[in-house]
Amino acid sequence: MPRSDKETKKEPVNLAQPLASTTASEDKKGYVPKWTKKTTVAESLGSTKQLGFDKVGLKGDIPVVFQQGNETRTSMAWVGQPYRDVATQAGQFIKYGCGKGECGTCECMVNGKWIRPCVAKVPALSKEDGEDGKLIVKLKAVKSKSTSSGTFFSFRSFLMGFWNNLLGMIGFVKFIDAAKRNWEERIEYEERVRQRTKEIREARLQAEALAASGATS
Repeated sequence: MPRSDKETKKEPVNLAQPLASTTASEDKKGYVPKWTKKTTVAESLGSTKQLGFDKVGLKGDIPVVFQQGNETRTSMAWVGQPYRDVATQAGQFIKYGCGKGECGTCECMVNGKWIRPCVAKVPALSKEDGEDGKLIVKLKAVKSKSTSSGTFFSFRSFLMGFWNNLLGMIGFVKFIDAAKRNWEERIEYEERVRQRTKEIREARLQAEALAASGATS
């Protein structure tokens, strides 16, 4: 059955107009990430400032305050509990070295006294200790990594590079000179050996000739 003109008629394709495709903005509107970051207990329920130590699961009878630069973290501890465990439960970063209390990398100040938290433990507080019954742990500030200026070279590096190249060229010339002298000495030695070998051979031939002439006479 022949098709009508209305059915067979197709719209012309405009090559100047790009084909319809989903852009990045359209994808983002309907994009649902497969993995989402789960909220922590502190984010969902609140921190120690809002709820207190007991309701967030921190047990102990001695408040421990970690101070590092402008940041402060608070936790609770029992007498005899290792400082490194208290720092871990408080989320406080401490840079350790040997882990045996020998190198002093983790050294910090607690209520005016220097300790090494990798081996030190929480002491019992007395009224003479002050600090309102708290342990104030002052940690070394973490140095921020230095950022590069972005320039490939400086004037000083250019001079140092030129100086290193000059020293390399001088050393190369000295090496060539020494190698040349070594070569000349070797050629001279081989020439003396060749001359001496020739003299010995001529003397041996002469002696053999004299012996042969004496035997015939």
